[in-house]
Amino acid sequence: MNQNAAIVKTLPDAQTVTSVQHWTDRLFSFRVTRPQSLRFRSGEFVMIGLLDERGKPIMRAYSIASPNWDEELEFYSIKVPDGPLTSRLQHIQPGDQIILRPKPVGTLVLDALLPGKRIWFLATGTGIAPFASLMRDPETYERYEQVIMMHTCREKAELEYGRQLVENLKDDPLIGEMVGDKLLYYPTTTRETSDRMGRITDNLSSGKVFEDLGVPKMNLEEDRAMVCGSLQFNLDVKTVLESFGLREGANSEPLQYVVEKAFVGDGI
Repeated sequence: MNQNAAIVKTLPDAQTVTSVQHWTDRLFSFRVTRPQSLRFRSGEFVMIGLLDERGKPIMRAYSIASPNWDEELEFYSIKVPDGPLTSRLQHIQPGDQIILRPKPVGTLVLDALLPGKRIWFLATGTGIAPFASLMRDPETYERYEQVIMMHTCREKAELEYGRQLVENLKDDPLIGEMVGDKLLYYPTTTRETSDRMGRITDNLSSGKVFEDLGVPKMNLEEDRAMVCGSLQFNLDVKTVLESFGLREGANSEPLQYVVEKAFVGDGI
């Protein structure tokens, strides 16, 4: 166990790392113990962190990627070589400790949307994390006839976390039967050549995704959406969604789409 972890262990909000998986040289996921008192809605985030060399906590917002019924908590992260937190976080090992503030919040929750027929999860990069939670929540499939996961990355390897998660869902003993044919997965790349390419905004605006999946064009009555990516991505997608007539909602005022504003981006 490294020195930082040994120090963190004395803190009241310390949790233990149970597993770590590195997906690429820039992406990794990890699981930690779950505080007994922690209750959260799938799609919410918490603050997690480590101590710096002076013993001061470095905290960042991370979406919980595991569903609310999971006994552990899962997170999905980028690695920033000079990032105050991820430069340390990427080296964690099972048995190490992290700080986890057990106060979940966030806008990407089912209650922030009006009832509808289809829900669109729109993400770039590690923005898929809250949807990794929602795709594994039975309530998602109780509320919607179709669940569409659009995920865009630069290269195919960066899609692997989401691809494996989606593939395993159909065999999941808890929700496999509920998922059935309801979940439609639409991964694309923007740099490396792959079977499907293009930005989410372009594939929505051109209508290509509707044609490829055999679903109607987005409309106010049937479609709901959640957005999680970089600040610029979020702004671009909002413009597209509003061109279809959808309006942004919130926990206090459910409407047709919501955006996560606390996404962990570059420089963390």
